[in-house]
Amino acid sequence: QVQLVESGGGLVQAGGSLRLSCAASGRTFSTCIMGWFRQAPGKEREFVARINWTGISRAYTDSVNGRFTISRDNAKNTVYLQMNSLKPEDTAVYYCAASLPGRLWNDYNLEAKYDYWGQGTQVTVSS
Repeated sequence: QVQLVESGGGLVQAGGSLRLSCAASGRTFSTCIMGWFRQAPGKEREFVARINWTGISRAYTDSVNGRFTISRDNAKNTVYLQMNSLKPEDTAVYYCAASLPGRLWNDYNLEAKYDYWGQGTQVTVSS
């Protein structure tokens, strides 16, 4: 069992930065693939970024590639999402998710492949 709690959301002007954190509890965190998803008003939840258990393999959706960076600290049971050059279209509720290992790497952009979810944190980018 893994429990996830996000923090770090807020209101920021376009061009600004935010760093989201996701604190995990549970002995299996260090073996989990971790992902960030987001859901904008009136839209479906979408994949943002994912990272493997070592932190070496990472992937991003095209719209955030080069602006967002996912990282993890297994000693602290925490995964991060550094968001730079924020745009109004980044406004959404951001969710942290954890997946037990054993699936195909490219499948981890799918919601259904994640076993545990946080409650979400609101990010609002003003123009």
